[in-house]
Amino acid sequence: MFDLRYHVASLAAVFLALVIGILVGVGLSGRGFVDDAERTNLNNQIRDLREERAAADELLDAAERRARAMQDFAAVSYSTLVSRRLDGVSVGLVFAGEVDRNVDFAVRQAVTDGGGRLLRTRAIVLPLPVEDLEGALAEDTALVQYLGKGGLGRLGRDLGRELVAGGRTPLWEVVTRLIVAERGGPAAPPVDAVVVVRTEPPQRGPTGEFLTGLYTGLARSAVPAVGVEITGTEPSTVPVFQRHGLSTVDGVETPAGRLALVLLLAGGQPGSYGVAATANDGVLPSLPAPE
Repeated sequence: MFDLRYHVASLAAVFLALVIGILVGVGLSGRGFVDDAERTNLNNQIRDLREERAAADELLDAAERRARAMQDFAAVSYSTLVSRRLDGVSVGLVFAGEVDRNVDFAVRQAVTDGGGRLLRTRAIVLPLPVEDLEGALAEDTALVQYLGKGGLGRLGRDLGRELVAGGRTPLWEVVTRLIVAERGGPAAPPVDAVVVVRTEPPQRGPTGEFLTGLYTGLARSAVPAVGVEITGTEPSTVPVFQRHGLSTVDGVETPAGRLALVLLLAGGQPGSYGVAATANDGVLPSLPAPE
């Protein structure tokens, strides 16, 4: 949808430039610099661009109508479609950065509406206090593997795995006081699905390495793992989540976004869903056939 808007704007700019060219050409023609053939060529280009712009406008209108129709469908049918899809499902929620209350509310509402429960949440301080963190790891001989080149990436990966698996969580026990800004729920029970949100700008260096590991650990944890964002998030976090194997949902605060999230957490077809240009797989995962 947004690509079409860009295309229409580009056509308008080219159209304007050609019109200016024609006007200049007409002015010069009185002095013998532009002949009739050149004016005819320019007029033909303007006509072609008018037709292409009209076609692009029609495609844009059609795409926007489809998106509105899907949003309306989701709003009307949301309660019915999500009902009991998450019965017995426990969900973990990880914020890479401080808690965004709008996203937190949307995810909690989706999970609750589906009949599931949000078992635990963790909000990770960004950027990481790298020196303090490495100092704490160095004090335990079992954790020195997380020091040095690639160490923080391995740490993020294994923290993601621990968060999903529950049980004994020795890594979280060591790092929580240093990197967890907010937490809720018990550590021990496993979760059946996990949602991740990044609320800080893109991170580089050691913190970026850590987040790469965290996303990868969650994506490979053998449970549905979904990265989400609200409408208008800039820069979008979806491409980052996609690169590391997470399913994604944009516009999670909308009925369609919450429905897409519930379907993914319930084991729907992994992919990227929503109405943004990054939603490569459409607005919603396929709805399971009635039993």
